[in-house]
Amino acid sequence: MTIHKEEAKRRFWIIVAIVSISGFSQGMLLPLISVIFEQAGISSTINGLHATGLYIGVLLVSPFLEQPLRKFGYKPIILVGGAIVFSCLLLFPLWQNVWFWFALRLLIGVGDQALHISTQTWITSSSARSNLGKSMAIYGLSFSVGFAVGPLMVNLLNVSQAFPFILSSVLCLIAWSLVFFVQNEKPERLRGNPGEEGLKRYTVTILIAWVAFLGPFVYGFLESSLNALFPVYAMRNGFTPSLVPIMLSIFTLGGIVTQIPLGMLGDKIGRRKILLMGFFVSGFVFLLASFVEQSEWFVMLCFFLAGTVVSSVFSQGISYMADLTPKHLLPTGNLLCGIAFSIGSLIGPIIGGMFIEHVAHISFLLFIAVVLFFMWAILYFFGKAPKKADA
Repeated sequence: MTIHKEEAKRRFWIIVAIVSISGFSQGMLLPLISVIFEQAGISSTINGLHATGLYIGVLLVSPFLEQPLRKFGYKPIILVGGAIVFSCLLLFPLWQNVWFWFALRLLIGVGDQALHISTQTWITSSSARSNLGKSMAIYGLSFSVGFAVGPLMVNLLNVSQAFPFILSSVLCLIAWSLVFFVQNEKPERLRGNPGEEGLKRYTVTILIAWVAFLGPFVYGFLESSLNALFPVYAMRNGFTPSLVPIMLSIFTLGGIVTQIPLGMLGDKIGRRKILLMGFFVSGFVFLLASFVEQSEWFVMLCFFLAGTVVSSVFSQGISYMADLTPKHLLPTGNLLCGIAFSIGSLIGPIIGGMFIEHVAHISFLLFIAVVLFFMWAILYFFGKAPKKADA
């Protein structure tokens, strides 16, 4: 029993390390490529569309991940996903071309989805329900720490355009190699209910837990739209260029401070209440930020405050899904959480890029606030949690 617990503990912290480096590479790529393209004179609409490459990759691979995950287990899928990510990062400096970089982003999306679905399902399947919020908060925290550091790599463009890509690739390779030190496991076998096979299994999971998918959706929307488009918006509105990546990191730092306390609070009072608070309070803070844009420091403060309440909605949403979903459907639920995250991530840069391009007289931060209030209204009025099916 002690050996088993030690193995589980070591496995958990290796997963944490992997996810933190994955967050670092994603947090770096979005603003880094946006700045490179903006300096090259590429329009914000194209910039935003290009940022969707990663999330298109996520959506393309998602329908094909569940069966290999159930057949081969978590470890092989993590290894394949990680190998794709660090290989593609290393290829970016070879050729600066819009379509080549789009293909690389798409492949990184494939690798990231394989990695995240495996690690999320592993944690939600193996953690005690009374401690799941804390475990997922640490998971989310590790991603957020990496994501907070990632945008700072934009300043390394002054050294070399290739250097940030190479550094990120090496770090991913180091984290990837740790996976060889854990034992493989497989998800719980599906029950013999023909009504939960194939498409019907996804339908059952959506009906049970659709409300939980709002958290990953909103997080994906915010992550992609802020990191891909706020640098463009800020540079066009006279923000100090060196402060922009710091603002993005400050937003993520806010979530780092509160991730674990909110996760533990969600264990006690329920995830739905935490999600409602995150949507409403962050919407109000972004609304306030839209009125104080003349002061970069006030905007930075607002980014920090918004991050403290909204950065946990991804991990809260996954924990909420695990509360509502039978254990044998957790791979399906985690996959759908990833799809919801990807849809939000796709919509964010596309709509946001068009907004910046064609509605220049209205603040981009006000646009973010309206989206958050809208999500709060959906969750508040329609998101009454169904009872969880027997696990």
